[in-house]
Amino acid sequence: MKTKLYVMLMVIFSIAACAQTFNEKITKQLTFEKKAANNTLMVFNINGDVNVEGYDGDKILVEVDKTISAKTQARLDKGKTEIQLGVMDRADTLLIYVQGVCNEFGKIRRKGERRSKWNNYGYNWNDCNGGNCDKDRGYDYEMNFTIKVPRSIAVLTSTVNNGDIKVNNMNGYLLADNINGGIQLKNISGATNASTINGDVDLEYVSNPPGDSRYYTLNGDINANFRKGLSATLAFESFNGEFFTNLNRIETLPVTVEKKASGDGIKYKVGGNRYKVGNGGVLLDFETFNGNVYLKEN
Repeated sequence: MKTKLYVMLMVIFSIAACAQTFNEKITKQLTFEKKAANNTLMVFNINGDVNVEGYDGDKILVEVDKTISAKTQARLDKGKTEIQLGVMDRADTLLIYVQGVCNEFGKIRRKGERRSKWNNYGYNWNDCNGGNCDKDRGYDYEMNFTIKVPRSIAVLTSTVNNGDIKVNNMNGYLLADNINGGIQLKNISGATNASTINGDVDLEYVSNPPGDSRYYTLNGDINANFRKGLSATLAFESFNGEFFTNLNRIETLPVTVEKKASGDGIKYKVGGNRYKVGNGGVLLDFETFNGNVYLKEN
């Protein structure tokens, strides 16, 4: 028994000795050179969380916890050098992103392509190893963002792996895109676009959104809490999910039919279920694949 225990301890020690980790806290204070009603912060993460908190100040206060791990000191040093915090200043718009090898960040609009919801900013994945930016990197990294922002600005956030998006106390437009993680938007009051692949979307409004909003998850539930007196048009579509609500001022509307010409003739696309709440109004569009929608008035 002692021999087995000794061997086990040696294996654990050997594994621990191979793993090396570097931690760094990065802080920045940013301001909008051009103060405008459409001031926007855009956050592009890859591995890690994005947490945004609205406050009454006029500065963007950024903290990033950066972690690099590798099995050799040379690879660790490589990661420390390559993975950095990038900032782009566009006067009325600030962009924060992960700066590193094989994922050049900037304008990626191609000829004939319409303007995207990110104003065509993003990572150019196509320039590296067939689109795999982490191939042969030799180390792992994570960047966890904590950001305080003026509560009235527009905030667009995204992450891909090992992280959630959390936004709290914001009055302006919100966009949140995730792949492998959840989205939590609390104490918000602006028009919203929230989308994830593997995770829940949790929403809590302190006043009902003034503009059309869309909520999507492929594998997860949508939990949406609105204020009393909601007046809107609701759209719901799901493959394996159901729609639940405590609303009692709701009536069914006819489904929409989209007509589109193609090489094979005319195609018709029938939309999902539609409902009118109160007097109707802004469109609140809910879609899941493997998940339910829970809509409540509080």
